[in-house]
Amino acid sequence: MAEYALIGDCHSAALVSSQGSIDWCTFPRFDAGSVFGRILDAERGGRCSITTARPARSTRRYLPETMILETTMRSGDGEIVLTDAFAVRGDPAVSHHQLIRVVECTKGPVDVRIIVQPRFDYGDVRPWIRDLRSGRYAAIGGNDALVFDGDARLTPESRHDLASRRTLRTGDRVRLSISYVAPEAIGAAEPVTPAAIERRLAETGRWWRRWANSCSASGPHREGMLRSALVLKTLTYAPTGAIAAAPTTSIPTVIGGGRNWDYRYSWLRDSAYTVRSLADLGHTAEADAFRGFVDRVAAGSAEDLRVMYGVAGERRLPELELEWLSGYRGSRPVRMGNGAAGQFQLDVYGYVLELAHRWHLRGHSPDDDHWRFLVDVIDAAAEMWDQPDHGIWEIRGTPRHYVHSKVMAWLALDRGIRLARECRDAGPKRRWVAARKACRQTIEAKGYDDRRGVFVRTFGSRSLDAALLLIPWTGFVEWDDPRMIRTADAITKHLSRDGLIVRYVDDDGQPGSEGAFLPCAFWLAECLAHQGRQDEAARVFANAVDAGNDLGLFAEQFDPEARRPLGNFPQGLTHLSHVSAAMALSGNGFEGTAPASS
Repeated sequence: MAEYALIGDCHSAALVSSQGSIDWCTFPRFDAGSVFGRILDAERGGRCSITTARPARSTRRYLPETMILETTMRSGDGEIVLTDAFAVRGDPAVSHHQLIRVVECTKGPVDVRIIVQPRFDYGDVRPWIRDLRSGRYAAIGGNDALVFDGDARLTPESRHDLASRRTLRTGDRVRLSISYVAPEAIGAAEPVTPAAIERRLAETGRWWRRWANSCSASGPHREGMLRSALVLKTLTYAPTGAIAAAPTTSIPTVIGGGRNWDYRYSWLRDSAYTVRSLADLGHTAEADAFRGFVDRVAAGSAEDLRVMYGVAGERRLPELELEWLSGYRGSRPVRMGNGAAGQFQLDVYGYVLELAHRWHLRGHSPDDDHWRFLVDVIDAAAEMWDQPDHGIWEIRGTPRHYVHSKVMAWLALDRGIRLARECRDAGPKRRWVAARKACRQTIEAKGYDDRRGVFVRTFGSRSLDAALLLIPWTGFVEWDDPRMIRTADAITKHLSRDGLIVRYVDDDGQPGSEGAFLPCAFWLAECLAHQGRQDEAARVFANAVDAGNDLGLFAEQFDPEARRPLGNFPQGLTHLSHVSAAMALSGNGFEGTAPASS
């Protein structure tokens, strides 16, 4: 996946290869069926490729402070520059649903080939190419349609494909617009002129730069933090405030393996961490929008809280296998939907209360309706904290007593008590205080190995889990508590793989193995930095950063031996963890909340 770059408009996303091919794109949402999906099947998936006719050497970059990609291709004595972006309006909640591709010849002549092979519904539909006259074409199939505008001089190659072969000379500029429309609205779709394409590209650049300029990132890692923040913003779904965990599905954690999951949904966990990172960089609007999303999708009831939702709030995300696709580099099955959506995970209570408490600290207090919802969540945490669950890693097996989950339940109780004391002076606080105390005592008795002096993965076990590095974030213990120092050292010793960190080493019931989990390395770097161990933190941080690609994009996992990224890409959890670790190394990281007496 290292060859790919991300572009998006806070609705949809696409991956562009270093050779100018869009091999993944979904319209009109992150979790919609793909219209180009070559990464999951080279034959059936579809693509939109713009490249030189002869082999080329390519370099690329994002235009500063934007998600506009610029790829320079040098072929023989010629050179072209390809610019790719999703058009963004002034109000990103309303989308053009438009991909823009502009190729300029900076040194000619250069023979350029454009190949457009749309394939809808994850490659299951080969759409019908319709001639709309005046150089415009449409691809129609099922309930999807694309309209192609500009001056690229596309012509049909078949009933399903378009192509163009041009010789460009120095100064020539060719524009292609790909717009998603409803099939029944094809006839009403207004032509997008080359001048309009240029205006929208300029407007998109201004919008991204305005957003980036409000980022408070500073210090030696500013550029990397800003790039991660831009990725996180790209993964937000502007109409609702939801945040997708990643823009892709079924990119494997081991090539040829079956641990291939769909991450195009909004996890409460990942999203809560994302908005914390964005808020720490000055982008509080995203945090407030996501908090509102959670309130709406939960319908005011703890019982209706889910691990994840569709980006428009859908609760049912049935996991299906797309049997007609060969998978990324032959890794099957390819999945849409995610069965973990139906799991019980204790930590969701903690994320809801942490969001509410941080919102309160920014000067807001819950109104009566919101407070009734929060009371319901706190009550649920008080009642359920001693129940086994599937844990942060969504283990598909028998529920267990995961220490990280218990700490997050403690967090829900702690933040609920704080909110009641600080802004409501209401609620059954005695029961919450008693539950918080019992939860802490149980964690310290059963989730801690007295002999080694470290926290453990599950009650009564000796196993370690990299998620334990997140404990200080909750305020359950201080970062430099001796127990956390020993736990960080034990994780470094037993879960390290060539300078990176795996999640755990226990059998999780799934076939095959996986790579190092990149967020965990950043968690370790953050923990070490807060413990004053700057040299160690810097080494771990540098190893993790080196696992990114040339554009500063991170996958979910990494194979240290083959030196290649694994898992869905780019992964929001990795990018937000990168931001947190960079802030800690810069001396202005998130410090958590001081532990409460209990």
